[in-house]
Amino acid sequence: MKNKILVVDDEESIVTLLQYNLEQAGFEVITAMDGEKGKKLAETESPDIIVLDLKLPLLNGMDVLKQLRQKKIMTPILMLTAKDDELDKILGFELGADDYMIKPFSLRELLARVKALLRRTQIQTVAANDNGKDETKIIIGKLKIYPEKFEAYFQENLLELTVKEFEFLLYMAQNKNRILTREQLLNAVWNYDFSGVPRIVDVHISRLREKIKEETKKPIYIKTLRGIGYKLEEPKDNDKISD
Repeated sequence: MKNKILVVDDEESIVTLLQYNLEQAGFEVITAMDGEKGKKLAETESPDIIVLDLKLPLLNGMDVLKQLRQKKIMTPILMLTAKDDELDKILGFELGADDYMIKPFSLRELLARVKALLRRTQIQTVAANDNGKDETKIIIGKLKIYPEKFEAYFQENLLELTVKEFEFLLYMAQNKNRILTREQLLNAVWNYDFSGVPRIVDVHISRLREKIKEETKKPIYIKTLRGIGYKLEEPKDNDKISD
């Protein structure tokens, strides 16, 4: 069965171009040219990936993204923006986007990024259906991570994570107690030439901390090394963790 891609953009030429090339690459493509229709299709058609322009009529792309994440729809979202604006990138990631590209963009690169996001979701689907397989897991305090299933739990509760949030968490867990710079985290999670900004790492760390609920205001699991980067570590005996 073909993977389904939802393309939401108000420029007819871009929609036509993306639809043709994605279909040539073997995908089923559905399209919308305003945010209201795009949001409705995301909710009703269960696409595997959403390619979402930020500047849309009726409902802008940021609002579409925000409302989908609020409804716990964690479909990978690739943002498109005409502006090389750091604030747009940061806000998009704060709302739960997985990746972004700036117009004009390379079709080859867009296809590569779509396929990269799909590989993660396909691994997750296969693993979820393979109930007979022994599961590898990483346990750090109250945090449990299942790499093959693309799932993470905190205090036995399943965490609602985007693809990139999970990859950030997994990479840090696999490198437990190691200090990781922002550049290392960017290169590890975006395994292609990513012209991002270090602040995007801070955004993902902040979102992860919000999802790993703690009783104390002081971060317990993900520690900041000011001016250097971050590290994930086992909670210490004097750290207070809720049961």
